Amino acid sequence: MILDPRYLMFMAPAFILMLLVQWYVQAAYKKWSQVPARSRLSGAQAAQRLIQAGGLYDVQIEGIGGRLTDHYDPRTKVLRLSEGVYRGGSVASLAIAAHELGHAMQDHEGYFPLRLRSAMVPAVNIGSYLGWILIMIGLVINYTGLAWLGVLVFSGGALFALATIPVELDASARARRLLYNSGLIAGDDEMSGVNNVLNAAALTYVAALVTAVLQLLYWASLVLGMGRRSD
Repeated sequence: MILDPRYLMFMAPAFILMLLVQWYVQAAYKKWSQVPARSRLSGAQAAQRLIQAGGLYDVQIEGIGGRLTDHYDPRTKVLRLSEGVYRGGSVASLAIAAHELGHAMQDHEGYFPLRLRSAMVPAVNIGSYLGWILIMIGLVINYTGLAWLGVLVFSGGALFALATIPVELDASARARRLLYNSGLIAGDDEMSGVNNVLNAAALTYVAALVTAVLQLLYWASLVLGMGRRSD
């Protein structure tokens, strides 16, 4: 597949976009991780204060290794913050911690887009492996119906990427409100930094959607080509 010129034609724009977005994310994080927040709280301390203010008493905070590995686990109600965010007292640390807490709030409220995305996970995990297998078998045995079934199964990845965007945008919107209303972020300069970090992070999900759609179009083009040859 990698050697197929058509694959490179479809995926080259996605690869370039991902590289640009990763550069932008790293640049935004690097810039604002060096700017101390006036509240002088670490990401963990800010998250704990916001948890108490929001009444999310069942949510725990843990540190985790790696860089920008921050996430909220709805199964265990644990907010995991990377070392730089957990201990750091920068504008970037507070923005990321508040964003992940936004996911905890979504979980607490039963936010439907989050529940929908979570329900899609098992099917997407299976479809990402099974889909291309069905496509390849269909192509080998020249069975168009089986190949299209594979495309349908594989499309779950693109649907999951699409479902992720409103979840992430909502978490970022919650983060901005939490930080502003709590007074943890003060002044236009700090809010500008929060927006820069969160907007950069949001672009990663847009890039993931573009990648998933282009990959799906590649497989669909193979099946369409097979159908034309059969005719």
